[in-house]
Parts: sequence; C-alpha cells; structure tokens
Amino acid sequence: MHTGEAVTIVHGEQELMERTMHLFASATDVACAANDLFTWAGTRMTDELTERYRQQRPSDARIRKVYRSGILLDPVAAQALAKVRDHNGAQIRITSEEINETIVLDRRLVILAGDLSAGRRSFSIITQPEAVQGVISLFDAAWRSATDLAAYDTQIAEIRQLAPQVLDLLSQGVKDESAARTLGLGVRTYRRRVAELMDALGAESRFQAGVRARELGLV
Repeated sequence: MHTGEAVTIVHGEQELMERTMHLFASATDVACAANDLFTWAGTRMTDELTERYRQQRPSDARIRKVYRSGILLDPVAAQALAKVRDHNGAQIRITSEEINETIVLDRRLVILAGDLSAGRRSFSIITQPEAVQGVISLFDAAWRSATDLAAYDTQIAEIRQLAPQVLDLLSQGVKDESAARTLGLGVRTYRRRVAELMDALGAESRFQAGVRARELGLV
C-alpha cells in the first residue's frame, strides 16, 4: 500500500491482510459490517499473520460488528458469531437492512469490499478524511438501528429450525396449503413463517428469498 494515496486497490484477502495486518494489530477501535462470514475471510490469513495479530492486538480494543440477519439461519454461522463475541470480546449486532461491507480502523481508515472477479475479491483502502467520515456515519447509523446478537438469535431460533424445509418447499413451488400440511402447521402459521424467513433474508419476494438463500449456502 502506497502512503499518501487517498484510495488504494488490493486484490484478494491474502494481499489485504499482508498490507494491513499491522494496522489491525495496533487498532484500538475496529468496526466491521458484513453480509456473511466469507467477505472478511480470516481463515485465509497465514498462521504467522494470525499469531502476530493475537499477540499485538490491544487487550482493550473496541470491536463492533454488524451482520445481515440471514447469516443466523445457518446454525454453524450462528455458532461462529457467538464464538467471536465470547472469545474476542466483540460487540455484535444484527440487521435486516442492506449494508455496505466495510471495515473501519481507528476511525481513520476504511476498507470497502468490492465484487468477486475470477475467484478473488477486490478491496478499496481509503484514507481521505471526508470519505472516511462519510462511511463512519453510515456505519454508526446501521449500528444504532441493529439488534444485539443474543436478542436476535432468540427471535430467529424457531424459523432457523424450519428454514431448510421451508426453502425446499418454496423451491419446489409447493402451494401453501400443501406445504403447511407437510410441516404440520396451519396455513396462517406457515405463511407467517415464510414472512419471517423472507424478513431474515432481507427479501421482498419468495423468489428473492430463494436467491439470497443460495448466496448464503442455505440451499
């Protein structure tokens, strides 16, 4: 990363970590927004970088993370979030609103995730103060309107259990009456569960719910 540049583009999580790990290691205020667990893929960090981060990260660092609600429909992902909260002391909130996948370090540097291309994601590293402040304002607004992880997880627990079956029935185009009988539910209850599932996925239609579920690997 070239110092003095307002925006730097890097390609792939590995290059991002190699260029910015020293900033993560010393940061005392970290804010993160993501749709899922894969955008900021810490599993791609080398063992050396991971150990350096653990040793150097300030013990009093403030870590805030906002995730899209669909992530909690995956039991494995839900457990992973709880582990991050409990082991790293991170504050985690959940939102059903659209968010920009972002990391803010010490309110001075922003990393924005781009689209995947040829199996790699590009990232924009921004240091221009006005642009950084604008992103911080967006993150702070998302944080204020989001729900604490524990509270949202309790709300979504029942629909998480039904989600695989409901998504399968929706993908087959099964009528509500038949789907409700299959699940042993009343039609009204089934439709309410579908609405809850759509809300968790941030979808405005059943078709969008199916698309989002595929993106998250739920079907």
